[in-house]
This record gives sequence, C-alpha cells and structure tokens, in this order.
Amino acid sequence: MPAPFANDSVGVVTPQTLHFDQPLELASGRTLDAYDLVIETYGELNAQKSNAVLICHALSGHHHAAGYHSEDDRKPGWWDSYIGPGKPIDTNRFFVVALNNLGGCHGSTGPRSINPETGQPWGKDFPNLRVRDWVHSQARMADRLGIEQWAAIVGGSLGGMQAMRWALEYPDRVRHCVLIASAMNLTTQNIAFNETARQAIMSDPKYHEGDYQVHETYPKDGLSVARMIGHITYLSDDGMGQKFGREFRSGSFQQGLDEPVEFQIESYLRYQGDAFSSSFDANTYILMTKALDYFDLAREYGDDPIKAFSHAKCRFLVVSFTSDWRFAPERSREIVDALIGADKAVSYAEVESAYGHDAFLLPIDRYYRLFTEYMKGVSTN
Repeated sequence: MPAPFANDSVGVVTPQTLHFDQPLELASGRTLDAYDLVIETYGELNAQKSNAVLICHALSGHHHAAGYHSEDDRKPGWWDSYIGPGKPIDTNRFFVVALNNLGGCHGSTGPRSINPETGQPWGKDFPNLRVRDWVHSQARMADRLGIEQWAAIVGGSLGGMQAMRWALEYPDRVRHCVLIASAMNLTTQNIAFNETARQAIMSDPKYHEGDYQVHETYPKDGLSVARMIGHITYLSDDGMGQKFGREFRSGSFQQGLDEPVEFQIESYLRYQGDAFSSSFDANTYILMTKALDYFDLAREYGDDPIKAFSHAKCRFLVVSFTSDWRFAPERSREIVDALIGADKAVSYAEVESAYGHDAFLLPIDRYYRLFTEYMKGVSTN
C-alpha cells in the first residue's frame, strides 16, 4: 500500500468504462441504442461470484465511492469511510461495485454525451430516466461482470430507491437490501424544493433551454444556486447552528460603521455552490431530480406498498437519522411497516444525529457499528 494511504484504504483505484450495444428500452418508451457505464470495483470477486455488493449512488454521487485516483489525491471517494479493508463494507470479504448511473456526468452516457443521430451533445434531448431504467442497466452490468446474485445492494437516499426497485424487479438476484435515509416516494415539499432548484438553473440566461454546450457556455450561476438550495435541505437547523451560528466571515454591526456583513453560513453556501457547479452538469442535475420526483415504489401495485414488497425475497436493513427532515425517520418507518406487513425480514435503526440528511455519508459511531454488524451477517457464499 502506498505510504500516503491508511491500512483500511483501498488505495489507488482506476475507473472502467463498460460499453453496451444492446438497446435499452426506457420507461418513457424511448430507447438508447447504445450506452456506456463507468464503474469502479474494490476487493476481489470470489470463484463462486457470490460476494458482490452493489453501491447505488445518490443525486450528486458517482462511481468514485472509495480510494484515490492517484497518490496525489487529497480527497478520497464519497463513501470512503464505509468501504475498505475492515470497514462496514469490508473489501477483504466483498467485491464492491460502484457506478455512475445513466444520465450522469462522470463518464457514463448522459446529456453531455454525443447523440449519434445528430453528432451534437444530447443536452436537453437526452431521454428522461426513471429509477427502474437505472436498475435495468445495472442488471446488464451485473451480467457483464458474471454476477448472477448480489450479496447485498446498498444505497442512501436516491440510492436506497434503486435498491428497493432491485428487490422488486429482480428478487432472485438480491440477498440483502440496505436502505439508508430513503423513502418509497418523495413528499410534496421535496418535489417543491427540486422544482425550485431546477428553476434556478433554467432561469440562468446561459442555460439556452438546455443547449448550452452548443452555445459554448454554461449556466454556472443557476446551478450554483440550485446546489445551495439543495444543500440547505441536506443539513439540519441544529447542525448549521453548531457549525456556523451567527458568526461573521467579514464585516461588523458596530454602530457608526457602514460596511457589508457576511455570515459564515453565507460564505459556506457560496463555496459549496461554486465547487459543485464547477464539476457537475446542469442537465444531469435536472434529470436526476426529476427521477427522484417520479419515483413511487407502489404505483404499479395499486399504491399498496405491502403488495409491492410481497415480491421481494431478500432481507432488509433500514436506517434513518433523527435530524433528517428531507427523508425523515417517518418515511423509513413507512418502509419498515410495509415490509412487516409483507412478512419480510427487516431490521431497523433510527440513529441520533445533528447532521441532517448528510448523516448517511458520515462516520457516525452508532451508525458505523450497526452497519458493520449487519454486513458481518451477509454471507459471501
């Protein structure tokens, strides 16, 4: 292991691009004739190909879930705290697969890609996607890797929605389903936040109705505001208060002085928006938030979640966080109640945390320990 990395790191990892020529029929009725998926893998696939774990990413996630892309990298993958030797998703036991979903902007086919019919970037013309489309493309990816059944599928937030859809669409291909800070559908308020973020992007003059690449420009300001809106919803009031309070970044309210005042939270949000808008695609953000809005696990089952989960065959772990108001614990308990009603094996934990929805990304002690113990019970045979 190179010197800069800890013993529990997967070290330097290299993404792979898988190309698929078999047309993929989408839920919208449109078809992708060919597409690429970018993946990263950690650990070794055993001879029986029975120790594979799929990591499904959230809204702004991608394939780089653990390790580093070079020895000079300062920041590891987005879930590095949970993937690696001796960590909850132990790469000494499991072969872990993380991918960038269709429609993404980190190498998989998406709005930035070239539309073979026009020779121009897809832009706004890229097909609308639903969670089931991602799951079907992931199943083909599993076929390519020779994985007939996942030991576990793990996802937080939007990733949890994918894991649930896997359990219904491919029940014989999943042994364990881990759902973290997720829900069977979005609340009206959640949809409202997503639409507000989309409008921030589309109101940017540089958006050009989604064809900004053709115009050689980019709606950076709109995407930055969209990310600021989203980021606020991922945090909690207590968490923001503890971290930033009403502290100033600059300026003063001293009487007799007229100077601009900047709060620490204002500076932080602008930094987050600027960093995100420099690395993410605006059309991908719109596409992903719409996929979130469209998801409804029980829609095709007479709006009966018990009937929906009756099709599942795997065991479930469901985790929520007390201060998560975007995917509140009540939404996780709805999942648990439906699973119990469907007579499925389920474990549930509500974890105390002040970090809001972002808690699922952080190494919180109780969450870390219960996740570790659950994964120890996931057989690799």
